[in-house]
Amino acid sequence: MARCTCTAEHEQKRVVLTGGPGAGKTAFLELVRQSLCQHVMVLPESASLLFSGGFPREDDRDSRRAAQRAIYHVQRELEAVAEVHRSAVVICDRGSIDGIAYWPGDVADFWSGVGTTRNGELARYEAVIHLRTPSATQGYNHHNPLRTESAEAAGAIDARILGVWEGHPHLHVVESSLYFLDKAATALRFLHGQLPPCCVNSLADAGGDAGS
Repeated sequence: MARCTCTAEHEQKRVVLTGGPGAGKTAFLELVRQSLCQHVMVLPESASLLFSGGFPREDDRDSRRAAQRAIYHVQRELEAVAEVHRSAVVICDRGSIDGIAYWPGDVADFWSGVGTTRNGELARYEAVIHLRTPSATQGYNHHNPLRTESAEAAGAIDARILGVWEGHPHLHVVESSLYFLDKAATALRFLHGQLPPCCVNSLADAGGDAGS
């Protein structure tokens, strides 16, 4: 991790990192942890926390709706914890409304079920980085034990997630590449645009500007 010597209190920004299954979010976030400074906080994925902890993952309509409501509320509470730490940038491994891509039935039921609105949720985030899911020929895999989708199903989910965030004024879409480092470098360039100048300078001084 690069170290920033700045001790100023920055206005906090939330940045969503999203994308379909197998898009490379886990690998990208590990790169972020290694290369960016202490003013950047990475939140875990709320769905993974719930499902790996034993929350039922069943396919009937009511169970799927219950899971997505739970994911939404865990995400909001994770973000509440991040506010306490006063990090300059909080990177959310998926945002509060990714679950709409998995919601069965009328989306209006999601908004009423969690007591929020689409515009209100979009306004919570300064920027959204969407990593596109690779096709089977571009390296899609099932190495994550929580990933159950085929390449075709993953691509369809990826498209639905992108639709969830369309209309956000700072939505950055990163297309898939045969070389993941190219994809990661593109995403890092977008992310650097959200960092305070002191953090960008500290990263450059440490020789860690992977996005250049």
